[in-house]
Amino acid sequence: MRRRRRPSLWRRALGALFLLLLALPLGALAAVWWTLPAREARIALPGLSAPVEIRLGAEGVPRIAAANERDAAMALGYLHARDRLFQMETMRRGAQGRLAEVAGPAALRADRFTRLLGLAQRAEEDLAALDAPTRALLDAYALGVNARIAERGRFAAPEFLLLGAPEAWRPEHSLLWAKVMGLWLSGNWRTEIERARLAAVLPEGRVWDLWPLDRSAGRADVAALPGLERLLAAIPRFGEDAPLPSSASNAWAVAGARSASGAPLLAADPHLGYGAPILWYLARIEFPDGRFLAGATAPGVPFLVIGRNADLAWGFTTTHSDTQDVFLEPESAARVTRTEVIRVRGAEPVTMTVRETANGPVVSDLDETPRGDGRVLSLRMANLEPRDSSARGLLALNRARSLAEARAAAALIASPPQNLMVAERGGGIAMYLTGRTPLRAEGHDGAQPGTEPWRGFLDFEALPHVENPASGVLVNANNRVSPEGHPAFLGRDWPGDWRFRRIHALLAERERHDAAGFAAMQMDALSLLARDSLPLLRALPRGTGALAAAQALLADWDGTMAAERPEPLIWAGFARRMPQLALAQARVPEAPASAEFLRFLLSGEERAAWWCGGDCRAMAALALAEAVGELAREHGPDPARWRWGAAHLARFEHPLLRFVPGLGALVGLSAPVSGDGETVQRQSFRAGGRAPFQAVHGAGLRFVADLADPDGALAVIATGQSGHPLSPHWSDQFEAWRTGGMRRLSRVPGASTGTLRLSP
Repeated sequence: MRRRRRPSLWRRALGALFLLLLALPLGALAAVWWTLPAREARIALPGLSAPVEIRLGAEGVPRIAAANERDAAMALGYLHARDRLFQMETMRRGAQGRLAEVAGPAALRADRFTRLLGLAQRAEEDLAALDAPTRALLDAYALGVNARIAERGRFAAPEFLLLGAPEAWRPEHSLLWAKVMGLWLSGNWRTEIERARLAAVLPEGRVWDLWPLDRSAGRADVAALPGLERLLAAIPRFGEDAPLPSSASNAWAVAGARSASGAPLLAADPHLGYGAPILWYLARIEFPDGRFLAGATAPGVPFLVIGRNADLAWGFTTTHSDTQDVFLEPESAARVTRTEVIRVRGAEPVTMTVRETANGPVVSDLDETPRGDGRVLSLRMANLEPRDSSARGLLALNRARSLAEARAAAALIASPPQNLMVAERGGGIAMYLTGRTPLRAEGHDGAQPGTEPWRGFLDFEALPHVENPASGVLVNANNRVSPEGHPAFLGRDWPGDWRFRRIHALLAERERHDAAGFAAMQMDALSLLARDSLPLLRALPRGTGALAAAQALLADWDGTMAAERPEPLIWAGFARRMPQLALAQARVPEAPASAEFLRFLLSGEERAAWWCGGDCRAMAALALAEAVGELAREHGPDPARWRWGAAHLARFEHPLLRFVPGLGALVGLSAPVSGDGETVQRQSFRAGGRAPFQAVHGAGLRFVADLADPDGALAVIATGQSGHPLSPHWSDQFEAWRTGGMRRLSRVPGASTGTLRLSP
């Protein structure tokens, strides 16, 4: 009988290696799968006063039934941590200046900036000064977050499999969200430095042409400060380091007399930087006495930010009031306040010394090369002032039942400067300005670096609030809110009013409105800037070939930036090239090229001709020809076959996974969209890089409320409720968002995907 031969040692080793190689990806996949939250669960949440039931709708939108506000805050904290903990971690680290710990040297510029401003220290001080009821809700929210962290540890989200278990959430971390919003939604200080830099290379007075201005304020010479290039390079930029741009949002409301239901209607769509998941998280909270909250929350915060309760609906837009100033001071005014050590993944720690003057942090210290002239640039921001009561104001707004109570809540919201649009079930509408507005020394308007310190803040009652206008209509789209001659000076810089005028025109088309009509208005893609430029473009000399074909298309175009049409791409190419030619002709180094500057170049004003070498019409002809030539090389020789949507894709990327080859494309969301930066359907782009027209900023949330119906809350977000790429709720609202669909945040969900039961 023959003896069976045993496998040789190398074969056994090879088999073991094969099993190991197979086990590694399977184990990694199993670990990631284990981080998915359960749809049905019973969870013990110590600290609750009574059981809480959470019903999850078809798209994961929770309906929270809680006995009181404190229990609801704990439940919301648990839900936010369940679905968006890594997003919360990113916000917290960004505000603390700790992104480089996980992202490496690429995040160092942002970390240095937030450490200089001391956002974390200021949040701790603000928490200590808050009233007891607000602190109690912040404490309860933190308990809910930490219950989820304790329950799952590093399995709380897939990203923590690599980063390790998240740190405990503290109440002051929730205040960091408002600090970040206040920072990026009011960026006038950078504009002041840009003006001072450009004044050193431009003829006297020409620097004002580059920015939209309140012309009634008159003109002033800008003091030239050469050598600011290094400082500007050290300041974070939107799209590279910063999550939010400086201009954001539409909101409008009509009184009951202009509504088909007889009760006021309100629409709000905040415009912020795109990412996956989006900033907003939808929820509805019910209390036993009939009170409720429905709308958009922000992970990290225990309050409803945009939405409605039983009696009020509200939304926010950026005011664009100037609440930040740069001061030129002697070096002797600066004192060392602290030393910051920034840990950097894959590199040595970085130590920075923070100096401050009586006005604020020395921002010129971001440039590690000393100025050498014995002076420093310090920065004062209203959103960094002590005793910020914004959290108390949001809580008061959530509780408000009348315009008077909403007004009182607005007075408590110290940062950022916003227009609070409000509609009351009883029929009234109002717009209140929030945020501290500086009272400056006479002769200083805050448009450029100065020397005179602030003299306090304007009284809330002195701001240009509006209540119950005779027209029954209120609109804001980041346009100027201060009427000419109003004694409250808010600033000199205002964005163009194209969206504002278009919304008014749409509202004027009907005597009475409904929620569906408001939702349709939010998708309007007509660009008044493009339409206003068409007479000039149509009058240009006719070219040949592709240029002639493009001009023929523009002859019949109405300015609608439709994804399926070629004309918007032709216009966008021209609108990009025209300012580039003007700046190059003037021999200006890198400078802002805003839509307002483009309007100025096309205005026919005599003053604009200097930028065009004496003839803006001739420059426009050259810009159109060069734009068409560039587009033909990219999209083919026949303009009729071009499509705006092929170049204008809205892209939502995971902040970490987008850097992983293959995986970033797998989890990212992308789709062609209509609109641009000046349409009601805001889809802004940065005109540069490999994808110059990619949409990077717009309405990640759309909300409409009809106060005649307790279930009259419609909303959609751009991605989904979940921050987990393997969750069915990672992207299940994306298509509805793209096409203008809305979801009703009713008390009872139309369908259910699960129930969570929280017990004390």
